[in-house]
Amino acid sequence: MKKIVFLLPFFFSISLFSQQKMNGNNEMEYFIRKLMSQMTLEEKLGQLNLPTGEDFVTGQAKTTQLADKIKEGKIGAIFNVKGVEKVREMQRIAIEESRLGIPLIFGMDVIHGYRTIFPIPLALASTWNMEAIEQAARIAAIEASADGINWTFSPMVDITRDPRWGRIAEGAGEDPFLGGAVAKAMVRGYQGDNSYAENNRIMACVKHYALYGAGEAGRDYNTVDMSRIRMFNEYMYPYQAAVEAGVASVMTSFNEVDGIPATANKWLITDILRNRWGFDGWVVTDYTAIKEMTDHGIGDFPAVSAQALMAGVDMDMVSEGFVSTLAQSLKEGKITEEQINTACRRILEAKYKLGLFANPYKFCDIQRAKIEIFTAEHREAARKIAAESFVLLKNENQLLPLKRQGTVAVIGPLANTRSNLLGSWSVSADLSAAATLVEGLKSTGGKNTKIVYAKGSNLMEDAKYEERVAGAGHTLYRDNRTNRELLDEALAAAKEADVIVAALGEASEMSGESSSRSDLNIPDVQQDLLKALVKTGKPVVLVLCTGRPLTLTWEQENVPAVLNVWQGGTEAAYAIGDVLFGDVNPSGKLTATFPKNVGQIPIYYAHKNTGRPLQNGQWFEKYRSNYLDVDNEPLYPFGYGLSYTQFEYSDIKLAAHKEEWTATVTVTNTGDRDGTEVVQLYIRDKVGSITRPVKELKGFKKIEIKAGDSQKISFRITSDLLKFYNSDLDYVLEPGDFEVMIGGNSRDVKTANFANWTKN
Repeated sequence: MKKIVFLLPFFFSISLFSQQKMNGNNEMEYFIRKLMSQMTLEEKLGQLNLPTGEDFVTGQAKTTQLADKIKEGKIGAIFNVKGVEKVREMQRIAIEESRLGIPLIFGMDVIHGYRTIFPIPLALASTWNMEAIEQAARIAAIEASADGINWTFSPMVDITRDPRWGRIAEGAGEDPFLGGAVAKAMVRGYQGDNSYAENNRIMACVKHYALYGAGEAGRDYNTVDMSRIRMFNEYMYPYQAAVEAGVASVMTSFNEVDGIPATANKWLITDILRNRWGFDGWVVTDYTAIKEMTDHGIGDFPAVSAQALMAGVDMDMVSEGFVSTLAQSLKEGKITEEQINTACRRILEAKYKLGLFANPYKFCDIQRAKIEIFTAEHREAARKIAAESFVLLKNENQLLPLKRQGTVAVIGPLANTRSNLLGSWSVSADLSAAATLVEGLKSTGGKNTKIVYAKGSNLMEDAKYEERVAGAGHTLYRDNRTNRELLDEALAAAKEADVIVAALGEASEMSGESSSRSDLNIPDVQQDLLKALVKTGKPVVLVLCTGRPLTLTWEQENVPAVLNVWQGGTEAAYAIGDVLFGDVNPSGKLTATFPKNVGQIPIYYAHKNTGRPLQNGQWFEKYRSNYLDVDNEPLYPFGYGLSYTQFEYSDIKLAAHKEEWTATVTVTNTGDRDGTEVVQLYIRDKVGSITRPVKELKGFKKIEIKAGDSQKISFRITSDLLKFYNSDLDYVLEPGDFEVMIGGNSRDVKTANFANWTKN
């Protein structure tokens, strides 16, 4: 104890002097070098260890294995600890009962909100509103930091073109340009100006580096194999964008890249991330990723742990490979002390930047937890952003918005459940706090609207399947009545209604991690219910709850109106009412293509031509690239989304400048409602040294236009927008001819051309 009493004041005096009296990285380097000179090898390895804190109970700290490891200096950070009281107690043990008093970092999967849950990230991206996305991350940071959390494992920026993969729900969709913009917005929301001067900013962790969204067959954790040209041109930019925004940490992915698991891939972590992109933060593995590399078949546990360190990994999540094997690997000369020191230094730098050496309890203000979490202001923001994320897929004969009169029958297994509008990864949410859709429509429908409810069906026929997808507290309260009894009740409710709102689709846990699906239809008994409701002849609005694109060919052909509400968070029920009754005009646009059937997958707008392309508008031509049984076109293209009004685009006007072009269109609101439109710019490089996509998103602007008004929208086309990675992975601009496209989605565009672009 004498040693502890001596060392603690010493380090805190240096810390306060360094952080309050001096400026710049030199002082941080001096402090950390001084600290590391007093650390044992075991304590250095401890900084690289990230266990989960789920078994820690306040008041039993002296008896837990986790507390013992904290005292012994064998833990650098902890995740999955809920509550500022627990965080404070763990930090107290680290500061007061370990030899050197090095503070802990506390992490959490704050994916789309902390207690106030925002729409799932795929839905957030569908707002195409970077300010709204940044605001959602900002509020998440405020709430998480108020509860003791100072590190989030977000944003997830994996590009995916296969909606069978459940984790498509956690990212921004299929496009790297949009994905990069979303990545930057979320990092800004979490980290601010990266100074961490305030105690309501937290460190972000971009994931999963790299290519995790490209797993074969859409199966989670599966093999990824692609060319490096494709990696850089189609998948890598969002990670790089997060680095450009100053993201504090990077998480490795489970999959292999070029035959080497990402967690042991030196080319990926050191050559690209650090040396090429200049990343100076710390790299953490995903959950047990080091241990799992033994199943990949590249070595035993000590070998893969050493390979991860040598590749550039700094922190080991849960596997405890670093803390248990690296000392022996060092003795055997398989790793170096400098590699351990480098990793340790990066963790200590993060703690210094967060201000934890100056004030270990910076994020442990119990009063903040009482007044800054799940506030009315935060919930109002969540409601507004949720409404902005909804995508109107169909609106035949302007069925929507609904009139506030008559009887609305709200029918479906997702109509009266509290938790299943929140989406996966709502780990800190109070699942009982959200309103049901029935409650939301009663609240927003007004006194002249009668709401009646019937469940209509269970989520799916197979009870065991339903049980698998209703985990993590997202209960659906399976009804033990027969399918016929449930359907009859629904038809009786429909009979007395003027309009039917069918709340169908996926429950929260049908998407997200380990939730891949091979069939993307609305589940069986729900389809039967929907067909029966349509058959009544009453107008039907399908309120589609989903965490991914679904195959909705029958629905598009037969249901009058389809509103995709994704999984919209704690305020989703009220936001749905706002849109259905017309208080909000929908403006969401898809960021992932919806296929007509699973056989079209992978399907995405930025595809390349083959040598035998099918002509536009054709279905089938022998010896062309097409199917016998379905055309090549998606059901809903990337960027698609309707409004309660209509927008008309003028032809594109191009103006040449010395080093750039300007493309201008006039957008007119030709309807009778004010509306918001996402104007999208696409470019095609017609001839290149390597084959190029038929179009690529290169700009977008979200604008509000009053009914009958017009706005002139201009995009600057700079040389940077035309660059790509060539066969040598050089980022180049090749002079030539380009096609410019502007429209409200990737399919329906105006076009123009400019030629002979040169660097001058």
